Amino acid sequence: MPGTLQAVGVTVPDADLLAQTVIAVREAGSALRERFGDVVSYQTREELMSALAGNDDTALDILRPVLTRLRPDAGWAEDELDGGALPSGEWWVVDPAEGNVNHLHALPEWAVTATLVRENRPVLTAVHVPLTGETYTALVGGGAHLDGRPLRVSPTTDLGLGLVATSQARPDEDEQVVRRVGSSITAMLFDALVVRTAVPATLHLLNVAAGRIDAFWQFAGARADLLPGALLVTEAGGSISDVEGRPWTPQSESFLAAAPGVHAQAVSTLSL
Repeated sequence: MPGTLQAVGVTVPDADLLAQTVIAVREAGSALRERFGDVVSYQTREELMSALAGNDDTALDILRPVLTRLRPDAGWAEDELDGGALPSGEWWVVDPAEGNVNHLHALPEWAVTATLVRENRPVLTAVHVPLTGETYTALVGGGAHLDGRPLRVSPTTDLGLGLVATSQARPDEDEQVVRRVGSSITAMLFDALVVRTAVPATLHLLNVAAGRIDAFWQFAGARADLLPGALLVTEAGGSISDVEGRPWTPQSESFLAAAPGVHAQAVSTLSL
């Protein structure tokens, strides 16, 4: 059963905390939607980083005060590109503009995410996709939902009939990781029906949780990319591991989320 949290001296059930988190990500998404439209021009990396920061700051100005008020003792994971384990305790892991580069390029694949992590395990998450108006939520022991409707992963049992997806972890990824990504895509092109490659990771994981995609994998990766989707997929009945089939943690060097019926087949394909 979901637990409870303390906020400003008042006991707040996790479900109520999630409801307030949903309001926050929707408000932040509305602010980013107002900034969405034409392709944003940039000529240097400095100009790119400035444009990305503008979106981040717009959303964080809404998210940070609300989430801090809801859970004042929780830490704040500042950099959405960071990976690895968090220190002990509770942390807000937030990506204020997941798919930020897509937003700048007037592409629709972007979202706002907020996840509460307790002892390195996500306990609740809210992901809002402003251009569709959809909000995905998950709560440990409470299931995964899309605007209140339960989510369930795909019943597919044959990877050869499956849609699968992957995403790059970051633009300046280590060469060895990049080559492994390329090899894994080639392997999946032989074994799966369709292979999708795009950023951001979270939107692929939403699709796994909703049963639209049968598996998603990624090498390396940031906490903010994977934790929201990991909870959504798990609560929707999916399987989470690294690509070797071992239990996944934020310290893992790879990540796999799949419908149970194709998980073992995906591990076999990706264990290069």
